[in-house]
Amino acid sequence: MAFTLYTIIQTAILCTNAIAVLHEERFLSKIGWGVDQGVGGFGDDPGVRAQILNLIRSVRTVMRVPLIIVNSACIILLLLFG
Repeated sequence: MAFTLYTIIQTAILCTNAIAVLHEERFLSKIGWGVDQGVGGFGDDPGVRAQILNLIRSVRTVMRVPLIIVNSACIILLLLFG
């Protein structure tokens, strides 16, 4: 397997898919990263954990439809060109 631009793009898509499928109640709360974890006071800088949780929620919200389209295009490309 060659190290090409397509493999880098496919790796990014797979990592984004992995972030998008994380479920808060089933997985994240078991490791202590639930919804109620990481709530800070007003004016406090959010910690690393809160920023990661915000990133996961944002990816899940914003990237839902684009991921469906990009995954479908990748599947079609793989079916056509192997």
